[in-house]
Amino acid sequence: MAEEIANIDKEEDYFLNLGPQHPSTHGVLRLLVNLRGEVVKDLKPYCGYIHRGIEKMCERNTYPQIVHLTDRLDYLSAHQNNEAVCLLVEKALGVEVSDRVKYIRTIMSELSRIGSHLLWWAAFGMDLGALTTFFYGLRDREYILDIFEETTGGRLIQSYNCPGGLMYDIHPNFQKRVKECLVHLKKKLPEYDKLLSGNVIFKNRAIGVGMLSKEDAISFGVTGPSGRGSGFSCDVRKLEPYSAYDKVKFDEIIRTDCDSYGRYLNRIDELWQSISIIEQLIDNIPDGEFQTKMKPIIKLPEGQYYQRVEASRGEFGVFVESKGEKNPYRIKFRSPNFANLSVLDHMTRGQKIADLIAIMGSLDLVIPDIDR
Repeated sequence: MAEEIANIDKEEDYFLNLGPQHPSTHGVLRLLVNLRGEVVKDLKPYCGYIHRGIEKMCERNTYPQIVHLTDRLDYLSAHQNNEAVCLLVEKALGVEVSDRVKYIRTIMSELSRIGSHLLWWAAFGMDLGALTTFFYGLRDREYILDIFEETTGGRLIQSYNCPGGLMYDIHPNFQKRVKECLVHLKKKLPEYDKLLSGNVIFKNRAIGVGMLSKEDAISFGVTGPSGRGSGFSCDVRKLEPYSAYDKVKFDEIIRTDCDSYGRYLNRIDELWQSISIIEQLIDNIPDGEFQTKMKPIIKLPEGQYYQRVEASRGEFGVFVESKGEKNPYRIKFRSPNFANLSVLDHMTRGQKIADLIAIMGSLDLVIPDIDR
């Protein structure tokens, strides 16, 4: 037995399948990892396990129907995805929605961002062995889901936006419950820092791990908190303000650490920025119509249109080519998760297999948004 062990080629490569059904992949994703010992030489992601042909489905649907399909992309950014389609249709038709709609859309988008970041924090900590974070994160996210359910009827996917405004007005309890939620979160977020942000084991697992330079972030199109963690200024809310983002003051959180810990801190800071944005709007929602009157059948003028928004994981874009019909001739979604996944191989080469899990967690991937 000792002779057999001694004869093993220490330079031999091994191929390990992570997924497609595996907790560490955050969804149905397969990674074929080429290992030498515990060190990652390279990896290949295999997508498409839950591909549903959403873009082709959209091309046979009307524009109001397309809104509902975007819920099923990044389901944690459902409201923001909905808003992108509605903004595109309104821009193409020259429709101006009321300030009331703009305020409510912005509040709902930031609540979605908070809920998404809370779930990311819960799962990221659990990925690295801190099971308590999962209970804390989901506990606090319930406050937001309850607000969504009361106003929109849905918890995870809302379909609350529609071309010309909102499906219906906010619930009478909306403002009261949102302010209660913010008070609760401002008490709990410091606990997150005590539990995980300052934890010496977590910091050793994240600091200096998964380096991504600014140049590489731009080259791979990595946006959102992951791109801004590498010094890449890419916040659509700042670059091309939409809805009520031009009426609020907030900071674009940018770090130059370029590692997993920097991307982690970016999302923690973004939670505070989202709370600040909502606080500036929640007591100032203007009166007005929650929906502009639209034609029964919406047809966009012939041409090409593009609209982008800042979703929870980065820039989400919608491209439409119209032939003047009630459904688009071609439609394409620019997915932040697909671009963020593309850089995973580059970031993990030379890292340990355990670091791969930390790097994936810091990118906050949602697989249905990749497969579409």
